[in-house]
Amino acid sequence: MTELDELDTAILRELQHDARRTNRDVAAAVGVAPTTALDRTRSLRERGVITGARLEVDLARIGRPVQALVAVRVRPPTRAFIEGFRTWAARLPEVLGVFVTSGSEDFLIHVAVPDNDHLYAFVIDRLTARPEVADVRTSIVYEHLRTIEVLPG
Repeated sequence: MTELDELDTAILRELQHDARRTNRDVAAAVGVAPTTALDRTRSLRERGVITGARLEVDLARIGRPVQALVAVRVRPPTRAFIEGFRTWAARLPEVLGVFVTSGSEDFLIHVAVPDNDHLYAFVIDRLTARPEVADVRTSIVYEHLRTIEVLPG
């Protein structure tokens, strides 16, 4: 784990609330000179703490209001099948995220689609068509709350 001091943590907090903020704004918010904030932000990137900045999209406004979590079990659970399925699933346009898990399922796939008909087609026509897929369970997401701030533990 990378050691982070109070200033690093404060900068992370500010950038997680709005990654588009100027360095000058971040510096003012954390109470340091702009050059100090810039040096610390660069250091956080170089140490791999900050890995990028992402844009959030309103899924309903782009025509994908229905979200679901699809639990998938593959058989046999070999490295080749797990890695092959993971790579394939991550490339699908409906997929927002792929989690490789332990327990009774091998994957948890987060999808966003236009409607329930598209969700049904995704599960039945795409997932279950794969020969390694042994079981699929789908849960509709009613509400998705995201944590916008992740600080060191």
